[in-house]
This record gives sequence, structure tokens and C-alpha cells, in this order.
Amino acid sequence: MSPAARNRTQLAVIAVLLLALAALAYKFIVAGSVVPGDDGRQAVVLEPGERAFVLREMRAFVAGVQQLTDALARDDLKAAAAAARTMGMAAAHDAPPALIGKLPLEFKTLAFATHRGFDALAADAHSLGDPKHTLAQLAGVLHQCVECHSAYQFVTPAGR
Repeated sequence: MSPAARNRTQLAVIAVLLLALAALAYKFIVAGSVVPGDDGRQAVVLEPGERAFVLREMRAFVAGVQQLTDALARDDLKAAAAAARTMGMAAAHDAPPALIGKLPLEFKTLAFATHRGFDALAADAHSLGDPKHTLAQLAGVLHQCVECHSAYQFVTPAGR
């Protein structure tokens, strides 16, 4: 094989590999593993253990919001901040990378904004000590939860 032919072959192989890498990046970062749901929402297809992980995190959010609202009702901003911290970005770091790859970009954007919103709420509750401000922040974070629950559901491959 001539050097020119070898160079063309190498460039073709590199081009094919770059296209494959771009396709994988698109699937992992942007598209996720979704199919149309039976109720108008997108169905994110997860393995049973991954689905259980997501639902467990959502139940933890409900418990955290209950603790947060209880603390606000008692004007205990220290407890409100502590409750909000449990739902912040630190909680997002527990998610397995394979699971994150199956989530569409819009879901990840909402999820990370929600975690960051709880971090901001915790910081402001601690520093400002204003229950009404904290309650307004909570309303904003819960709006993101409503958006997400309106757009997505989680199914297993057998549950399609």
C-alpha cells in the first residue's frame, strides 16, 4: 500500500471513530434513553435498580420538603437550612454514571437546577434568616419539580 493510500485509510478510520464517538456522546449527554410514554410524558427507560434509585431520591425530596416546611412553620431557619442541604448538589453526586447517561438533557438540567436551588435556599436561610424569602425560594424549587413530573415518567424495559 502506498503512503498516500495508507494516509487516506487512516483518515477514514479516524473519521469513522469520531462519528461513532459523537453519536455516543449525543446519546449519553443529550438524548438519553427515552420513548414516548402512554400518558403524553416522555418515558425514561431504566433498569429496575436505577428506577428504584430515582424514586428513592424523589421520596427523600418529599421527606426533605416536609422537614423544611415544618421548620419554616416554626421559624427555625437553622433546621430549614439543614433540611434543604440534604437535597442539594451533594445528593446528586450519588447517582451512578450509567443512570445519568440514560436521562435526557432536559431532565438533567431540571434535576441539577433543583439541587442547586436547594443549596441556594439553604445558604440564604442560614445567612438571611427570612422565612418568607426561604418560602418563596421553596416555591420556585417546587415549580421545577412540577415541571419535571409533568414531563417525565420512569419505566423499566419490561414495563414498556
